[in-house]
Amino acid sequence: MFTESYQSPLSSRYASQKMLRIFSADNKYTIWRRLWLALAEAQQALGLEISKEQIHELRENLDQIDYKKVASYEKEFRHDVMAHIYAYGDVCPKAKSIIHLGATSCYVTDNGDLIQYREALHETLSKLTQVISNFAHLARKYEDLPCLAYTHFQPAQPTTVGKRICLWLQDFSYDYEALNRLITEMPFLGIKGATGTQASLLALFNQNPKTVETCDLKIATAFDFKNLLRISGQTYPRKIDLQITQVLTQIAVSASKFGSDLRLLSHLGEFEEPSLSSQIGSSAMPYKRNPIYSERICSLARFLKNLSHNTEDTASHQWLERSLDDSANKRLVLPECFLTADAILKLLLHLSSELVVNQTVIQRNLKKELPFLATENILMALVKKGGDRQELHEKLRVHSYYVRKEMKENGTQNNLIDRISNDSTCTLSKDELKALLDVHKFTGRAQEQVHLFLEDEIQAILKNHKSTSTSSEELSL
Repeated sequence: MFTESYQSPLSSRYASQKMLRIFSADNKYTIWRRLWLALAEAQQALGLEISKEQIHELRENLDQIDYKKVASYEKEFRHDVMAHIYAYGDVCPKAKSIIHLGATSCYVTDNGDLIQYREALHETLSKLTQVISNFAHLARKYEDLPCLAYTHFQPAQPTTVGKRICLWLQDFSYDYEALNRLITEMPFLGIKGATGTQASLLALFNQNPKTVETCDLKIATAFDFKNLLRISGQTYPRKIDLQITQVLTQIAVSASKFGSDLRLLSHLGEFEEPSLSSQIGSSAMPYKRNPIYSERICSLARFLKNLSHNTEDTASHQWLERSLDDSANKRLVLPECFLTADAILKLLLHLSSELVVNQTVIQRNLKKELPFLATENILMALVKKGGDRQELHEKLRVHSYYVRKEMKENGTQNNLIDRISNDSTCTLSKDELKALLDVHKFTGRAQEQVHLFLEDEIQAILKNHKSTSTSSEELSL
């Protein structure tokens, strides 16, 4: 018989303690109480009869939350916000009469969500910045290490390991820009009333619109929001939730691209995930060493990409000034999206800081294919010596196909250079042919591109967020 109820794997297995704390009940409902306190302080400052003693009582009991009593009230009222108002009033008897004055439920639920989301976005940005820093270090370290490039997962013109890492890094830099912009522009609902008209506040402040505006701004300022919504219904626009999940999904897409590439490179033996000496790859096959973390990244990314579609539906289905068909969905989707993105970034931090680059394998794979890749340069050199381009192209094609066939069917070494040098139409010596195999002649501007990209674009990101770097939380699994 099971003794424990179901717990999301995001909580028990994948997400970080920091992100779990942000979406904890204590953080959520303490934020509600801070909002009620900020409302009372603004109303007091603007002339309503609220005493210093009442304010002090509210402040002193911000974290005195009796969840059993809240549950009892909610069972009675069938209303979560009213349950918390009553429970707060129980520990603040002097201030009970002024809690939630002039507000609707969305004053705490929506503003509270935005405060949590902004906090979660900052934590996401912090982790993403560190991932970018880790990949930048790797790219710089291997900026000039030649390797085979692959198009269609077939050997292609060489690049460098640093350049390949910069392809991943560029995706994450786009995510950084989108995430940073979202945080900067993050709006606050403020106190807008039942349909967004602020009619209840006008009644409280003797129909003075300036005082209402000041009250709104004071609350936003108390939570350090620079962007206050001027237009809303009862809620903030659910398009904001869509924007949030779209940015988180972009991170998932970039991570999945990296994870997929790493799985392919692990198969080739060129890159490997860090692993423990005691780590078991397969319960059946003792020799196995599987890319479990990149596979997990791809799995979590798939979940997040599909989960985020909920916010598209929710934003499109809100009726007029307010309907409640968003509530249950929001409670599930937004925290899960953040926790999943956090779990992905946690894995990225681990992999980007301890990624294994097998230079010997990279060089061996490159050496195996290099004669084929050099055929265009050989063709140009032969033409410069007076050869017929079309005739030589056909000769090189036939020699290449034959050598490739022998390698596949009989396991022979790549002897393309020998075959070309022995061809009577070849006007280059064997030494001249071998000189054309210098791998650094095939990587183009890869090293220079890496250097310029890191200095001009990535360094600006790292400089702007130097103080936000976060240490990677050790993976327990």
